[in-house]
Amino acid sequence: MSGGSEVGSAPARARSATRPAPQRPASCSLRTACCARESRALGRPPRPGPSRLHGSRSYWSEERPLEGGEGTWGRPRQLQYPVYWDHLEFCDGFRKLLDHLQLDKVHLFGASLGGFLAQKFAEYTHKSPRVHSLILCNSFSDTSIFNQTWTANSFWLMPAFMLKKIVLGNFSSGPVDPMMADAIDFMVDRLESLGQSELASRLTLNCQNSYVEPHKIRDIPVTIMDVFDQSALSTEAKEEMYKLYPNARRAHLKTGGNFPYLCRSAEVNLYVQIHLLQFHGTKYAAIDPSMVSAEELEVQKGSLGINQEEQ
Repeated sequence: MSGGSEVGSAPARARSATRPAPQRPASCSLRTACCARESRALGRPPRPGPSRLHGSRSYWSEERPLEGGEGTWGRPRQLQYPVYWDHLEFCDGFRKLLDHLQLDKVHLFGASLGGFLAQKFAEYTHKSPRVHSLILCNSFSDTSIFNQTWTANSFWLMPAFMLKKIVLGNFSSGPVDPMMADAIDFMVDRLESLGQSELASRLTLNCQNSYVEPHKIRDIPVTIMDVFDQSALSTEAKEEMYKLYPNARRAHLKTGGNFPYLCRSAEVNLYVQIHLLQFHGTKYAAIDPSMVSAEELEVQKGSLGINQEEQ
């Protein structure tokens, strides 16, 4: 979430009220989620595909499998994560989850707060790395950009309706295209499913005074994904991310608002695959080898050899 995270608005709901309810995407979740993709590590057989991390439990739990079955990413899993009140607690819980799933290293996709938490987890495990690469979508590196660090410790006292109002306050009330309106409606529904403690904990994590220490994760491949239209992040916040990761790949979307992974999913998936292309032919390959042509593998192996010689 952002300082008041973008999750929906009454105007958006009204705009799409005349349309049939959209089918909910199979692989999306609250932006506070980190989506973890298993890396093939230490010769282990492939593990399940992207994990959707969100929810309202007091423990990590696996729910029904996501629709779609096995595919490019393997078998998806849908997970709920518990209430956490500080970043260290979240990182420790996520590390224990990876241990339970027997994942040595992962590629992480994080949107907004999820991207910040992904960076903090990479920082947390830098002495014994658990993150092989990062894809950061509409994310940030310093919570002070929301100017609410002084209220972070009081969210737990606020009633749910007030917390929802804070979240909804970041939404654009102007006209948007149908796909973006559907994405907003979906997130409004997700917001309604969260209780007071879940909302308060996510806003606390979002606004608690903290920043990323880039020197601890400078060796991790990073792709920064953002949009050119209106979103909760200011231009200054985006520029700060570029400065923090000068060697990162940049993936820009012309439009997409606060939820490009929902309303521009095809473009986002393409950028994710481009990011993961650099790991083909290695033990950390994250895409089913059958989906990659022999020519692509040869090119990637040649590129990998050149990089190793340079090092």
